[in-house]
Amino acid sequence: MNKIIVWLQKNFSNISKGLLVLVSIFLLVQLFPRQPGFDYEYQQARPWLYEDLIAPFSFAILKSSEQIKEERSAVKDAFLPFFSRRREVADEMLESFEAALVQKWSEQYPNGGRRALKERTRDAGVNILLHLYDRGVIFLEDDFRDKPSTYRIRVVEGNVAQSKPLGELYTIQQAFFYVITALERLEDTVDTELLRPLLERSLNHNVFYNEELSERTLEAELSEIPLSRGMVQEGEKIVSKGELISPQTYQILESFKTEYQRQVGDSAMLAWLYFGQVILVSISMLVLLLFLYVFRKDVFSDNRRILLILMSVLLMVFFTSLIIRNNVDYLYLIPVCIVPIIIRAFFDNRLALYIHIITIILIGFLIPRSFEFVFLQFLAGIIAILSMASLRRRSQLFVTVVLIFLTYSAVYFGLSLAHTGSFENLAWLDFLYFAGGAFLTLFAYPLIFLFERMFGMPTDFSLLELADTNNTLLRNLGLQAPGTFQHSLQVANLSEEAIIAIGGNSLLTRTGALYHDIGKMKNPLYFTENQNIGYNPHEEISYKESARIIIDHVIDGIEMARKHRLPEYIIDFIRTHHGTTTARYFYTMQVKENPDSEVEKSDFIYPGPRPFSKETAIVMMADSVEAASRSLGKPDEKAINQLVDNILDTQVQEKQFDHADITFKDITTVKKIFKRMLLNIYHVRVAYPSLG
Repeated sequence: MNKIIVWLQKNFSNISKGLLVLVSIFLLVQLFPRQPGFDYEYQQARPWLYEDLIAPFSFAILKSSEQIKEERSAVKDAFLPFFSRRREVADEMLESFEAALVQKWSEQYPNGGRRALKERTRDAGVNILLHLYDRGVIFLEDDFRDKPSTYRIRVVEGNVAQSKPLGELYTIQQAFFYVITALERLEDTVDTELLRPLLERSLNHNVFYNEELSERTLEAELSEIPLSRGMVQEGEKIVSKGELISPQTYQILESFKTEYQRQVGDSAMLAWLYFGQVILVSISMLVLLLFLYVFRKDVFSDNRRILLILMSVLLMVFFTSLIIRNNVDYLYLIPVCIVPIIIRAFFDNRLALYIHIITIILIGFLIPRSFEFVFLQFLAGIIAILSMASLRRRSQLFVTVVLIFLTYSAVYFGLSLAHTGSFENLAWLDFLYFAGGAFLTLFAYPLIFLFERMFGMPTDFSLLELADTNNTLLRNLGLQAPGTFQHSLQVANLSEEAIIAIGGNSLLTRTGALYHDIGKMKNPLYFTENQNIGYNPHEEISYKESARIIIDHVIDGIEMARKHRLPEYIIDFIRTHHGTTTARYFYTMQVKENPDSEVEKSDFIYPGPRPFSKETAIVMMADSVEAASRSLGKPDEKAINQLVDNILDTQVQEKQFDHADITFKDITTVKKIFKRMLLNIYHVRVAYPSLG
């Protein structure tokens, strides 16, 4: 049991790495479509590249979406909406009219008037109302008000529907005009003055739009539209090799593909399909891990970095799957170039390109006719990476967005011309999608910020902010310890040149060098570079106490950095820039003045740790060399060369760089750079060989 626990502890990192990859494979496979594949690639107006295709079974020729759309539009255009006639409206209005007439007649003629006139007046009013309500007084909603009089509708009364043009029915305004016209013709035979207001008050709508019946009937008619037109019989030739694919043949091929996928989509086939997808994704992940293991061991050994890479790939594949499942027309809105931009921000150009290739290959499994999409995104990703090759300004991201859009447009334009040979088939809306996809690439910036906080890893964006000498901490260093600030600037310059020469993150190195000595702000006068008034406080204390103050600037710097929330990758430069070296001057003086007593060397040794990366090792070298160069009485070429060699050789002998990924060849290169730069700093003329 103990052996198992020990083994798990020793291999915990690799086990975690394996679990991360397995979980990623599982999640990626879940995003893949469960639709059986189709082994043929084809496009309209392009030749059929395979052998003659014979139908292995009979299938219906499905209509294209455009045809179905046209037929649906035709059905909607020919559809006659339903209006319901309400008979009770006419009965109520006639009853109300007769009651109002009796009352009004008795008021107008108290003695009863002429009976014959009364009867003619009543009959005239009833006949007018019956005519209007028999024809129908229609209430027109907004959708029908602009229709012509010839527009036909169906008027339902009881269980009978009759087709009529709108012109055969009255609107309420037309009904009023009809009343006025009819009374003018009867002016000599009836009491029109009494009858007119009574008729106007008896007018009302009795024909109304029946929305429920209309929609139900329309849906029924639309559902009856056949989705296919004709059949292809088993054994019939679908297309010949080399034959140009016409729109009709293209639709037959699409119908064959749909029926093929339906017939092979049983549970057994889906199980094999799932297994095949697992194999493909697993191989992709294995290739990714092999690349990291061979070329980027630093990334392979860090599970945080692997998790960041896998999350970037997984998020993009997930987003693509989501878009495709909802509407494949929005495919070009997907900001695929976010992935190489994010990877470039945390790593290097080569790794960004490799991860981008893996991502678009995985996405290629999700989309139909993926070659063009993969080709387009491959070129756009390369342009995005090249545009950010040397990131020094945030505005470069906006330039990258413009370049991505131009790349999308140019490649799409070229592919369209190569396929069709004309401009007619260009989908201009796609250029709008390209612009949207390029603009969405700007979301890389907040994602980079989020990942940086999640994984505690440096990016060029954050390093640019930290390296600004106007920020609070560096400005305070310049005010409280001006000598240390100038020393840090020189160390940053030396370190940056050296790391560029041997390969490493120059921006991280420069930023770490700027902050490596911030702990000196606590006791600035105890450090030689800040003593400009001839006063040395070390003269008043013991060598042991002096060593403690000097050594403590590392601890003070770490506390100061954490108080100001500097990231750990910057704090690493503070804690490692002296490694486990000795405060040699104070230790030597303590030994010299106490020859008869044993001096505790641990009191004069920095707590470490030793540098564990190229970047921290370079800053340690530059810090020691720059500080020591200030003590040179006569900084000539020989003295500088000897100084650099002695300091770096001593650090090597003390094994300060054993944990860093740096070689003797790198150290030799660094020596040359330090010597050259110090000669320039001190304006030393190089000694030329004698001509005599």
